[in-house]
Amino acid sequence: MLDTYRAVETPEGVELGLRVAGPAVRLHAWGIDTVARLVGYGLVSIPLGLLGRVGTGMFFLVLFLGEWLYPVLFEVLRGGATPGKRALGLVVVHDDGTPVGWGASLLRNLLRFADFLPLAYGFGLATMLLHPDFKRLGDLAAGTLVIYRESGDGTVLAVPEAPPMPPAVRLEPDERSAVVAFVERMPLWGEARAAELASLAAPLTGAHGEAGVRHLAGIANWLLGRR
Repeated sequence: MLDTYRAVETPEGVELGLRVAGPAVRLHAWGIDTVARLVGYGLVSIPLGLLGRVGTGMFFLVLFLGEWLYPVLFEVLRGGATPGKRALGLVVVHDDGTPVGWGASLLRNLLRFADFLPLAYGFGLATMLLHPDFKRLGDLAAGTLVIYRESGDGTVLAVPEAPPMPPAVRLEPDERSAVVAFVERMPLWGEARAAELASLAAPLTGAHGEAGVRHLAGIANWLLGRR
């Protein structure tokens, strides 16, 4: 239970070292996200309060969407991390280390109501303490892990800066996540392996080898808003 290092093999055939996050740091991240949502609700309630009963109805709609969609949108569209997780260097991934998708993120977050039972995340905390990978019920059902955003050798996974290049075609959310994840992991693979894998994306980039690597790095930077 004290050893949180896990070695997993990605679909690309590369072994990654993952450090699983425990209950304490995850509780801290949850607290940050809770405060962020409460502040957001407070700011939204001011103008909506001027609209009377209509504003009250709209506020409850915002409350519903914020509680259930806030973590999903951040996990899928912002590299697997809500602001709280990002502040503490955590990220949600599939069990094989690949970026979390819509289905898994929705499932793990919809099951928070079960983790919360009977009070104050009692079931979720008990499950994390009993599971070797600190999985709560939502993680067990969705096949996800919460890990530290760094490799087993301490190298922080980050997209290196490159001239941004918009993709030639519209990418779906899971495709955008895959491009960003590929560029993040390139330093772990070496130039030859990265060039080999980048050639698989030739239909998107129109390039092979090192040129494909540079093109994918540019697309990743564009997807992250670096203009």
